Amino acid sequence: MELTVWTYEGPPHVGAMRIANSMRDVHFVLHAPQGDTYADLLFTMIERNKKRPPVTYTTFQARDLSGDTAEIFKIAAREAVERFKPQALLVGASCTAELIQDDPGGLAKALGLNVPVVPLELPSYQKKENWGAAETFYRLVRAFAGGAGKPDVAPEQASCNILGPSSLGFRNRDDILEVKKIVEALGIRINTIAPLGASPADLARIPQANFNIVLYPEIADNAARWLKRQFGQEMVATTPIGVGATQDFIKAVAEAAGVDVPASLVESGAERLSWYSRSIDSNYLTGKRVFIFGDATHAVAAARIASEELGFKVCGLGTYSREFARDVREAAAKYGVEPLISDNHLDVEDAIIAAQPELVLGTQMERHAAKRLRIPCAVISSPVHVQDFPARYSPQMGFEGANVIFDSWVHPLMMGLEEHLLQMFRGDFEFNDDAGSSHLGHGHGGPAANANAATDVAEEQATAHAEPVAAVADGDPSWTQDAERELRKIPFFVRGKARRNTESYAAQNGLNPITIETLYDAKAHFGR
Repeated sequence: MELTVWTYEGPPHVGAMRIANSMRDVHFVLHAPQGDTYADLLFTMIERNKKRPPVTYTTFQARDLSGDTAEIFKIAAREAVERFKPQALLVGASCTAELIQDDPGGLAKALGLNVPVVPLELPSYQKKENWGAAETFYRLVRAFAGGAGKPDVAPEQASCNILGPSSLGFRNRDDILEVKKIVEALGIRINTIAPLGASPADLARIPQANFNIVLYPEIADNAARWLKRQFGQEMVATTPIGVGATQDFIKAVAEAAGVDVPASLVESGAERLSWYSRSIDSNYLTGKRVFIFGDATHAVAAARIASEELGFKVCGLGTYSREFARDVREAAAKYGVEPLISDNHLDVEDAIIAAQPELVLGTQMERHAAKRLRIPCAVISSPVHVQDFPARYSPQMGFEGANVIFDSWVHPLMMGLEEHLLQMFRGDFEFNDDAGSSHLGHGHGGPAANANAATDVAEEQATAHAEPVAAVADGDPSWTQDAERELRKIPFFVRGKARRNTESYAAQNGLNPITIETLYDAKAHFGR
């Protein structure tokens, strides 16, 4: 186990809370000390839920460790059932409570509660959040669908289950609506959507469908594979993120249901990404270097869109989802890059710096890294912060999702005309790097500004006989103004690396101040 300030995934009991919060009439009793009680923060603040999460904590304290913590759990379980009256009770332990080995599952079953109890084994020191969510959903499906059977007579209308959307999932609540439109346009009945919005009674109906659609394998793959073994339900695992993937998804769903694809579904004109990406200004997107990191589902989908639909060059691809690392490795081989499988955000930041991308697509951690590096960025995957649960409709799946993706990926980039104008006016007195914002009174529009400009020119002429040195903080190497100006000609997304390399070279060779010659000597040195 590694201690870190930031992490892509929490412990597995956070995944269990996500499933409990996704569903109706399910309650989770979590054996946990004070300090592990942060479900309200996750779901009411970050996801902006209107209700509190269905989680009861035992919240034992340090002084309770000398007594009977098992009795504390029993009391909490009884009171939760009496107060909330759920159809199912999940019980498990947090990472800290796991160490005292109270066995919440055994304790809850011994209570003889008048509600089905689903015990969870959540090995916090071996597994993580997505695994915990997948395991919890799998246990619930087995508990409530396991005793059911397929109907003796096949229904006239093909039906399916949509599995995988959950709380804290990236744009899951909007994705469902887009996928429902597609499925219903094919004339297929939707039997159950789970876990988001489902009850235990809904899970019991899962075997009645002809096949399962797995939208998010990180959450539903285990359950769908069990359903295939148990009931013979085929699974469609094509994720409809992007135009090409959505078309593939429509074909796969139609084939599983044995129906024809209406031409109007594919040619409806709702998808605009393809046309926009071929429009005049978007030609400047061709060849833009993009670095992609996230959960496996979204990372692989983003790489396909970037390469095949927008004409970007994938210069980095990775995931923190080790359970699906094979999928990412296969995609990385397709795009000719080395896959990055890591849950250390600092490793990812180093990989971004080395790849020198012009756009970063990642999680909230990559957004922070890109801001520091001054690289355009768009978020494509959990973990995310509150701003990635927008109030507006903002899916990622289906044709409308492709439109949203085009906007959110392209808008941070510098477009062709903008880039041309900035290059043209790079040395202009009003547009250079040192110019202030004219609308804030920092420009050259008024008398005071003109007077200051005249003073600056006079000072420049007075000191023209000597090469000026840029002001620096104590302990930092100094740069001449000519060297600083030359450094600014380097593209902003690699400027920081060029500065660090030059300062390192200067320090090793005892050069101070740094001149233009030092800058080019350093470039030659590191370019060998």
